[in-house]
Amino acid sequence: MSSKVHIGISGWRYAPWRGDFYPRGLARKDELAFASRAVGSIEINGSFYALQTPERYAGWAAQVPEAFVFSVKAPRFITHVRRLRDIHEPLANFFASGLFQLGRKLGPILWQFPPSFKFDPALFEEFLARLPHQGRIARQLARDCSERLRREGYLDIPADAALRHCVEIRNASFLEPAFVQMLRRHNVALVVADTAGKWPWIEELCADFVYLRLHGDHQLYSSGYSDQALERWGQRIELWRRGRQPADARRICEFQDLGRGRGGARDVYCYFDNDIKVRAPYDARQLLERLGLADTLTVEPGHLPEGDWQ
Repeated sequence: MSSKVHIGISGWRYAPWRGDFYPRGLARKDELAFASRAVGSIEINGSFYALQTPERYAGWAAQVPEAFVFSVKAPRFITHVRRLRDIHEPLANFFASGLFQLGRKLGPILWQFPPSFKFDPALFEEFLARLPHQGRIARQLARDCSERLRREGYLDIPADAALRHCVEIRNASFLEPAFVQMLRRHNVALVVADTAGKWPWIEELCADFVYLRLHGDHQLYSSGYSDQALERWGQRIELWRRGRQPADARRICEFQDLGRGRGGARDVYCYFDNDIKVRAPYDARQLLERLGLADTLTVEPGHLPEGDWQ
């Protein structure tokens, strides 16, 4: 089975992008439609700050091309506030909030942890065991959501829906073989995070897909990626999608083939989060072009489309 590569941006609503990536004259209501035709995927960030609604997810899905994929950033209330304790109802609330309205456009779910969160093996094992990988399990969990979320359609979760999860860590206490093996047992990916040296950068393959977040080459959230840097990331993506590891991969465990019956092939999701200086969408587009993945994109960054472009 062949693997797929999805390259895009973390979020799409940024004021500095207007008049730059988003051309002058583009209505704000059309920004998602434009972005989804200029890059290959988008990581939804609003879900990190607050639960979204089924109507909102359905509206987003309706604005993007049929083959488009969203990743969804899970609520910080679970990872940063509750810090994985007493999270049964918050988890139920998240899975009842409507993300399945994205349908086949739903990609991985990102669980990001703060720098102050240290590795607690028992706590993390319990958390990973709670994560549903099938729609029927997610629906069962969603039944326990709070009363305010029990609106019509909140259990519209296909039983056969497949869910993928990844975790982004920012504390060096996670640099343990036990953590990597734990993720592999649960088929949960460890995010490859380029943070300009601020937080741990690990390239362990722990699941049947790979998830990258590129926050900045030299300066966190602000610096762009040079041609040389993009070439390097492109080479790594090509290796990962074929189930191989770069010779210089930053690992703490032995490499394992976790293709899960796919001959080692892995889907790759890559998101640029260096958005402060409007670099993310341009870097994403350049990497897509380098990998020959831009042929289906129908708008050019910074150029107002003509005619019926949606």
